[in-house]
Amino acid sequence: MPQDGLFHIITEGAPQADIVHAPSYLGIAYTDDLILIQITVTDSRTAEQKKHLFRRIADHLAESPGLRRQDIFINLLEVKKENWSFGMGEAQYA
Repeated sequence: MPQDGLFHIITEGAPQADIVHAPSYLGIAYTDDLILIQITVTDSRTAEQKKHLFRRIADHLAESPGLRRQDIFINLLEVKKENWSFGMGEAQYA
């Protein structure tokens, strides 16, 4: 990714706001400290690259600020290149 091609939207709920979730899924038990991370990317990465990304995110968040790896829920929204407009009403990748 180009260095200047990074955009973040960070939304934080109020401390008393709950994330409604199952107590566990696929053998993973969650606590009320569950965080959800959603990343929108161009559909261009292999399954191995995605697995590596998930591990790295979990490793970093477990190290600092000390989150439980089980409470780090990540999903990728993959978008075709032609479905992006970075301004000017143009499809820069199309």
